Amino acid sequence: MTSKPIVAATLLCTVAAAPLFAQDRAQVNFWHAMGGQLGEITDRFATDFNASQDACQVNSIYKGNYTENMTQAIAAFRAGEQPHIVQVFEVGTATMMAAEGNGAVYPVYKLMEDAGVAFDQSDYLPAVISYYTDTDGNLLSLPFNSSTPVLWYNKTALDAAGVEVPATWDEVVEVSRALKDNGVKSPFGFGWQSWTQIENYSAWHDLPIGSEENGFAGLGTDFTFDNANVVNHIDRIARMREEGLFAYGGRRGDSRSMFVNGETALWINSSAYYGGFASDITDFEFGQAMLPLDTAVADAPQNSIIGGATLWVLTGHEAPEYTCTAQFFDYISQPEQQAAWHQETGYVPITTAAYELSREQGFYEENPGTDVAIKQLSLNEPTPNSKGLRFGNFVQIRDIINEELEAVWSGTKSAEEAMDAAVERGNDLLRRFEQSNS
Repeated sequence: MTSKPIVAATLLCTVAAAPLFAQDRAQVNFWHAMGGQLGEITDRFATDFNASQDACQVNSIYKGNYTENMTQAIAAFRAGEQPHIVQVFEVGTATMMAAEGNGAVYPVYKLMEDAGVAFDQSDYLPAVISYYTDTDGNLLSLPFNSSTPVLWYNKTALDAAGVEVPATWDEVVEVSRALKDNGVKSPFGFGWQSWTQIENYSAWHDLPIGSEENGFAGLGTDFTFDNANVVNHIDRIARMREEGLFAYGGRRGDSRSMFVNGETALWINSSAYYGGFASDITDFEFGQAMLPLDTAVADAPQNSIIGGATLWVLTGHEAPEYTCTAQFFDYISQPEQQAAWHQETGYVPITTAAYELSREQGFYEENPGTDVAIKQLSLNEPTPNSKGLRFGNFVQIRDIINEELEAVWSGTKSAEEAMDAAVERGNDLLRRFEQSNS
């Protein structure tokens, strides 16, 4: 696949303006977790917004990965040194909602209303905003970088092995064997394993991972991902490891290099790797396809769920700074900005208008497969099992899941033992969160 970003020449164009000195502007600090190329584009949002007017100065500041950024923001709030905007990944939503109840968060819907900035949350993709609304349907944080896992594939390697892109998990195993026989070292891999192999596997097959509608209906939820379907799925991957078809490459995106260098030819991870792949992969043709279906569990897929992050606004600052924050949010939500972000990165456009603009510009026709993520998210009306998850302490619980899955990949635990242990340990953290927020 060749990258042909339609809007590359006009991405986030700087608007000429007569600048004021930075100290004459209302200062807004924006802490984010976007490194590398994504960080450069994120910083450009702020730079171009600053150049478009002369009243506001948004300072875009990288504070480490998602966990580090969120942890530092919480510590800064306790010290009275919090930023105006903090980027928080989706599994931190329940924690931030609890903070909102304690007065630490300025809800986005209220921010925009107070600032007099036009804001219609029906403009945003339903699969995206449903994750971040309260029980009354009000949007609490602004969707920024939303993605979903897809099946990345090395088309050159598949063609050489004489096989097609797998559509089912049985085919993943069969195709991996053919690739192995044809010299691919570790045919199958993935990253963010809780997100891709438990959370999205369950949503894709309309399975709950917890009670109380995956935590949306209340704090008294318990995990259920130690069910037979998930256990069998994890066991299948363990057997693929024993056969040399799968090699574990780390908890986040650590195994990316394995796909880029051709060591792995089938890789499940975020659609947001598109931009990096388009610039880094030069030795083979790649593409993206929908997640595999486990035909022993479902006859057809339901829908995938999002990952990524939103922008939360913290309280404790001056009114002019919040007006600037609202204006910045309006700026980055414009179709031109969102279409550019989507086309350069692989994150889904957060608004219907940005999706339509990308389609009108011919981006999907010029770059086949780049609409897979959007199709997956909107495949069917989400069910209580497939609209997402909202568990307290889930950042720490994902670490527990990682530990237990790593025990499976190392051969020290069976899939059933690991999932039972992850549920038991995870439920303990759920109870702690419930007790501290009831």
